[in-house]
Amino acid sequence: MSRFPVSTFFKRLHQLIGVCLLAPLCAWAQSPLDADIARIREQVRFVPDKALLLLQHMEPEARIAPPLTRAEYLAQLALTHRSLGKFDSALALAEELHAYGRSQDNKIIIAKGLLAKAYVRSAMNERQVSHELAFEAQKVANTTSDMVLRVQSTITAGQSYAEQGNYPVALNRLQSAVELAHQVTEDKVPLASALNALTLLYTQMREYDKAWETLAETFEVSETLNSPGRMSIANNTEYGLAIDTRQYKRGMRALLNNLELTRKIGAKRMIATTLVNLSDINLKLHEFPTALRFANEAAAAAREANDESIEATSRINAGQAYMGTGKVAEGKKAFALGMAYFEKTGDKPELQALLTEYGQALERVGDFQGAVEAYHRERTISNEMFEAQRKKAIWELQEKYDTEKKKRQIESLSHENVAKSAELNARRLQQRIWWLLAVVFALAAVIVGLLYRKVRQANAQLEVKNLELKAQSSLDPLTSLYNRRHFQDYMRSHNQVERRGANGEDIVGALFLLDVDHFKHVNDTYGHAAGDAVLKMIAESLRVALRETDMIVRWGGEEFLAFLPAIPRNGVDEIARRILSCVSTMPVTFQDHQIHVNVSVGFAPFPLAPGGTPLPWERAVNLVDMALYLAKAHGRNRAYGVRGFENFEQTSMEAIEQNLEQAWRAGFVDLTLVLGGAPDEPPPSNVVPLKTKTGN
Repeated sequence: MSRFPVSTFFKRLHQLIGVCLLAPLCAWAQSPLDADIARIREQVRFVPDKALLLLQHMEPEARIAPPLTRAEYLAQLALTHRSLGKFDSALALAEELHAYGRSQDNKIIIAKGLLAKAYVRSAMNERQVSHELAFEAQKVANTTSDMVLRVQSTITAGQSYAEQGNYPVALNRLQSAVELAHQVTEDKVPLASALNALTLLYTQMREYDKAWETLAETFEVSETLNSPGRMSIANNTEYGLAIDTRQYKRGMRALLNNLELTRKIGAKRMIATTLVNLSDINLKLHEFPTALRFANEAAAAAREANDESIEATSRINAGQAYMGTGKVAEGKKAFALGMAYFEKTGDKPELQALLTEYGQALERVGDFQGAVEAYHRERTISNEMFEAQRKKAIWELQEKYDTEKKKRQIESLSHENVAKSAELNARRLQQRIWWLLAVVFALAAVIVGLLYRKVRQANAQLEVKNLELKAQSSLDPLTSLYNRRHFQDYMRSHNQVERRGANGEDIVGALFLLDVDHFKHVNDTYGHAAGDAVLKMIAESLRVALRETDMIVRWGGEEFLAFLPAIPRNGVDEIARRILSCVSTMPVTFQDHQIHVNVSVGFAPFPLAPGGTPLPWERAVNLVDMALYLAKAHGRNRAYGVRGFENFEQTSMEAIEQNLEQAWRAGFVDLTLVLGGAPDEPPPSNVVPLKTKTGN
């Protein structure tokens, strides 16, 4: 079930806090123009289209105003353009503000310019640039006596560290911001902003008791400000915290309160966000008709606010609501409309999560074929992301190697210059004093010897680095298993044949492809560090279950592949049972939690030879992958194995690959099923052979 994407939800809330804090009203009460700008600031936050008209009307006067007034006007104009999605003009205004601060040599204006640029870059999803600007802004602001500006820059720096995952430093910054804000006695806006940001951080850190305590103080301070916008921000924060702690009724109350406030001030985008979250929370409560109503209202509000992201999320929610009421065709159509946006924007992590939700929704309504197709799309995206991460890691390693190589070249050139200098001096000495010729030759010999030794050492170090690079490029850095590239290189030169063993049994190879069941739930519940611990446990389980001569591969994301080059044909099912049992009986201990996981497995002997012609290893892996997704679609914690083919003259390999389950039911494929046990029970020893089901 989809609320507004979590990463986007917190990011927009962070940006809104930045807008709300930028130069609070109390800091500017020096002239009528300052007062006008302060009044417009509330509209910049929530109704930027109206704010833009007012700001454009006062531009001639603001452009010739004193430096601090002119700077505040430029800051608000830049933030208004950013809120309207006009990023090019917003960035140009922020650059103008920063340049104006430098021309005036005014640290306050310089810091404001840096902050404005940071907020615009953040809205443009340029996070690294945004973080660097925020850190620089805090350094500059801390050299001034403007306490409000120091609070603002400290909050922004803390949020930037949180986005990087550096929670200890983020916590230090935001706690410091709260302490600084307590020193601003003339206005409570900085304190409300700092407390709200600290609540968000505690929520991200899963420090829920501290988050609730800080949120209570946030509401207490916000109520004294008599600002609907301030209360709306606090309600948003309460909703996110309530959802994360599964207090859905409290989250519902916060959303309904927020809907009333946002409608009161006419904040279109916040209205749309609140409506889409109301549809999500009703989905969690299985109130499907109500969820559908809110989803449709959210889509209409998003179109009015010109926000495609919120509209797409509302379509996803509508799709789940339709399926919850049994309207599968309408649900699929709504899902397709929603996912089209995320495919267009290339947001692969969000699309991957949505495809997982889509597959689970199709499972619940009995559309197993649709679920398998959704899982296939999700796996393809997962593999693409994994491959991109692998290439990035190799690129970074190569960059590091190139840097060291350049350093060695510089050192070599330096030594070469020394040698040339020595040679020149030797010639001069030869011309002046002939009787020192022997000494000069001896000195040159020593220098050449040193250089030769340096060259040999450099070559030896280069060879070591090349070996390290080759080893690191073949191993997965998290699990220390072989990676996909190494397996592909191995299979290109490997020639697998079936043979007879000493006892007369058939000796074959075997392929096992496994995927962690409900891995997204582990990440969502315990965090990505717990997910990494689970992947390491599965790697260790496979080392225990298999032999040292077997090849174990991190295939991508939460998928693993094992290639066994030589086992008895009648022992393939037993290996699958051993893998299921070994994983389910090895829980992961993470932060006082016992995490039990299972895997789904697809497997087959190798080589497979339908019609007498052996399949290439790539097609064999693809067939095993299809068997894996049959295991996913039919209950998980089990293994489907391809034993062989029957009546192959009546079909083709392309038809079998198109729909493995249909080919099995038609009697063309011989499958076997191995069931796994519950994590706290001994795994069953039974292997269930599947007969063909022609006509079923």
